Amino acid sequence: MSLSLFDLSGRRALVTGSSQGIGFALAKGLADAGADIVLNGRAAGKLSEAADRLRESGAKVHELVFDVTDHQAVREAVDRFELEVGSIDILVNNAGMQHRTPLEDFPADAFERLLQTNIASVFHVGQAVARHMIGRGAGKIVNICSVQTALARPGIAPYTATKGAVANLTKGMATDWAQHGLQCNGLAPGYFETPLNQALVDDPEFSAWLAKRTPAGRWGKVEELVGTCIFLASDASSFVNGTTVFVDGGITASL
Repeated sequence: MSLSLFDLSGRRALVTGSSQGIGFALAKGLADAGADIVLNGRAAGKLSEAADRLRESGAKVHELVFDVTDHQAVREAVDRFELEVGSIDILVNNAGMQHRTPLEDFPADAFERLLQTNIASVFHVGQAVARHMIGRGAGKIVNICSVQTALARPGIAPYTATKGAVANLTKGMATDWAQHGLQCNGLAPGYFETPLNQALVDDPEFSAWLAKRTPAGRWGKVEELVGTCIFLASDASSFVNGTTVFVDGGITASL
């Protein structure tokens, strides 16, 4: 009985920004737990390559190309998918970007891009999908936060602001939508080896600092995020709402 709580068979999961990195790893993990997957990205070719890799492992995969920062495009794509294909039962808001510059020199246009990509997209896609979930009285939304939801580092203050906002928007989603049967939670990765972090992974000085700063003593592997995502997407978390789970090797627990 307890294992069946984590079974996602018969459910469909949309993962934004899922052609690589954390998004792709989470999509594969949800597929392994039984879900049909809807991959999303802006580049159709890159998305098709990712979908083919998933299909090779036996997953049932749909491709949904849209820009998460375009409210109208998001709404039209989600509505069309729901009408022509079927329900989106699980949403993982993963799309995001980073820009590293000292705050006093941070370009205004880069700040605006971060706001749109990291926080406005969560609103756009979350609202479009939730409108259908509310009608069905059930749904799971997992918003990808960050260790920077709780901590700051030099050079990424605007990114930190967006990830703090994602956690608070998650609380707001839960507050508004729990009454309709939705569970909305955040998943906050620590430092993981991804294309977004490649420059830091390749920096021996930073990696040495991270190993000392993190109780686990190492970078995380993206596959280590899958279990928490499955939990938050499954019946196992039926009374978990508005919280953010940190998967960070202990970095937010230790000075």
